[in-house]
Amino acid sequence: MHELSVAAAIIERAADCAREHGAAAVTVVRVRVGELSGVVPDALAFSFDVAREGTPLASARLEVEQVAARAHCAACAADFAVGVPPFLWCPRCDRPSAELRSGRELEIVAVELPAAEAGVPEEDRARRVGTGPPHAGESAPAARPASSGSAASA
Repeated sequence: MHELSVAAAIIERAADCAREHGAAAVTVVRVRVGELSGVVPDALAFSFDVAREGTPLASARLEVEQVAARAHCAACAADFAVGVPPFLWCPRCDRPSAELRSGRELEIVAVELPAAEAGVPEEDRARRVGTGPPHAGESAPAARPASSGSAASA
C-alpha cells in the first residue's frame, strides 16, 4: 500500500511547515487527489491516521478533495470526463485527444496551524505549503501570510 509512504511524506511536509512557523501542532491538512493519481483517498486517509501518531499532526484532520479526470479535445474544443482507465477519445467529434486537463493531481493545498501557537492572527492561521507531489525527501516551499481570508498562497 503506497498510500502509507504518501501519507508519511504529507506528514513530514506539514510538520516542517509547523516548525517554520513556531507551531507545535497542525490542525488540518488539505490535499487534492486526482482520479488518475494512483492514490485511493480512503486508503490515504487510513494511512494518515496511522502515520500521524507521535507527530505534531497527532490530532490533525486530513481533508481530501478528489479531482475528476477530464480531457480537452483540440479538434472541437470539448471538455469531457475521461474515466478510469483513461479513455482519451472525444465523445463529441469521435476523435482521439491527448490533452489531459485534470486527474493526475497529488498535492498539498494547505496546512492549518493553531493560531495561538503560531503567534499569528486567526485570519492568517491556514498556510499553503506547495503545489507539487508530496514526495519524501523534498522540502516544502515557504508559507506566506494571507493577504485576505483564512489561507495563504505559496
